[in-house]
Formats: sequence, structure tokens, C-alpha cells
Amino acid sequence: MTNYSHLHPDVVEQIEKSDEERIKWIKQPRWIGYPRAHEVIATLEDLLIHPREPRMPNVLLIGNTNNGKTQLIRHFAQRHPPDDNVYGEHIIAPVLYVQAPPTPSESGLYTEILKTLFERVPAASNDARRSRVVQVLQSIQVKILIIDELHNILAGSSIKQQQFLNIIKYLSNELQISIVGCGTGDLLRAISIDPQIQNRFTPELLPKWQLNKEFRQLLMSFERTLPLKKPSNLHNRLIATRALALSEGTIGELSVLLNSATTYAIKNGIEFITSDALSKCGYVSPSDRTRMASRL
Repeated sequence: MTNYSHLHPDVVEQIEKSDEERIKWIKQPRWIGYPRAHEVIATLEDLLIHPREPRMPNVLLIGNTNNGKTQLIRHFAQRHPPDDNVYGEHIIAPVLYVQAPPTPSESGLYTEILKTLFERVPAASNDARRSRVVQVLQSIQVKILIIDELHNILAGSSIKQQQFLNIIKYLSNELQISIVGCGTGDLLRAISIDPQIQNRFTPELLPKWQLNKEFRQLLMSFERTLPLKKPSNLHNRLIATRALALSEGTIGELSVLLNSATTYAIKNGIEFITSDALSKCGYVSPSDRTRMASRL
């Protein structure tokens, strides 16, 4: 029997499938754990068991675009799915994930929350919508409200930004829940306009990756999820350096790059990723995409 010790046991099941099936399989979303992600998840787990009090702890998850923020918080939310609560009137949902509206709008936030829960959105005043949101979130016993893309508040005037932050503060106080806001570095600038809000949120950063032990361990974790018959030794310094340069230090770009290189290796019968495969797989780095767009 062929030794596939370089692969995770779940991936070994895919290895003898057709090339087309393996290529289709790698396009599916998958969770790649790494030390910083586990630290952030541990912080969120602490929020979940924190006793309710008037001033709840809150977190800002900050990172560059495509550096794994959304995947991380969705993974956390999936660890705590709603309970159907068949003998009660409402589901029990300790963790609720929503996206911030495109612009800082009180009614927009209420609409996002209610639609996520398949609740009717009152066609009345903001007061009516606010009352309904509070009632629904209390009934499903929310402990953590995750608001992704929170940097969208910068799309509004300073007054609109302040009003939106006040709503977040109100929901946290009224419901005694923790808020987890996710966004780019601009989010820290947005929060700084309100010292009260700034003091309530602890920033958790997802920095760009560097060529170090942690990055090479990340590559090893990725390799275990790629259905290739031969080991690629992605942690090799030459390949690691090339992968980091192409992906420009974000885990989302790294995932796209390695998926493209895996597809190339399968189609060309190589069955492992080389530095040459990284260059020829058709992946275009963010900087190159920007340069291409500037020529149009």
C-alpha cells in the first residue's frame, strides 16, 4: 500500500479519485488552523462564558484584506451552531454572525440582524426596529454578536459613524452581550472617534505573514490538506520564500496560490508542488493584478 503519511487521513480518501474529482474537491472551503487563529478563538471562547454584566468585554479582530478574518470568525460561529430548542418557542443561538451594512445606518444594521434570523423587518420607525431586535436577541439568548466588515462605517460622515457606534454600544449595554467587530486596520481609526467605544474593545491583530517558523508550519498544515500523491515539502526554504513572495503575506492569497499549484501538479502528472509549479500555475499576485488594472 502506498504511504501517504504527508496527508491528513481525511484527505487520503480523496487521493485515488479521478483528477477531475480531486481538483473539484480542493476548491471546497476548508479550515486551516494555526497558532494565532487558535489564540483568537480561545479569546472568543472566553467571551462566550463570561457572565453577563452591564459593561461586557468586546473584541476587534483586525487584519488586512484576505488574511483570514472572516474564515476565522465563521469557524468560531460554526463551533456554536443554534440549538433548535424543540420544546421552546425560540431557537437558542449564543453566537450570531452578521455583516455590517455598506454604510453606517441604524436601520441597515437592524435589517441585517433580523434577516439573518429570518425575522420580519418592521416597516416602521427605527424605534420599532430597535425594539424588535432587542426582543429577538433576548429570546434566542445571544451572548456574542459578530459584526463583520465593520470598517464599512467609514463610508459615512463622522456623525453617521458616531451614531452607528452608539447603536453598537446600546446593544451591548441593553442585552449585556459581547460585540466582536471585524475589519481592516481602518477600523481602529473609525473606533478612535469615540473614546468610550475605544476603551471597551480589545484589538486582536492578524498581521501579515513573515518568513519564519510559524509560516513554514502553516505551509506544512496546508500540505496535509492537498490531495497530491507525493510530498511537496512546502516548508522547504526555497518554496516557502517563493510562496510568501507571491501571496504577499496573506493566508487567503496563499490558499488560492496553493490550490492553483495543486491543480497544475495534478493536470501535469507531477503530483507534488515545485517552485516551478508555483510560477506556472496561472496565479496572479495582488500587486500584479493592480498593475494590470492600472494599464486599462
